[in-house]
Amino acid sequence: MKRITVLGLVLLLAACGKTAPLRPAPGATLPPKAEAAKSAPDAEKLMTPTDQARPKRNDELLQDSQVRQPDRFDLPPQ
Repeated sequence: MKRITVLGLVLLLAACGKTAPLRPAPGATLPPKAEAAKSAPDAEKLMTPTDQARPKRNDELLQDSQVRQPDRFDLPPQ
């Protein structure tokens, strides 16, 4: 019974997410334009992670079929 109650509360809290576009808090403004920037960033631009913050994955381990070179350190256990 206790688990069901806790699960119900968690589901209710998870359903409270707001889906409206982000805006600065009342009385606050977005960060000022950087000196070298052409324009000030908007909320969407500020929320998008950069490539450095979230790099793209490369699952392709072998780009081209290449013959492996012999490795003199690849010895069987003794």
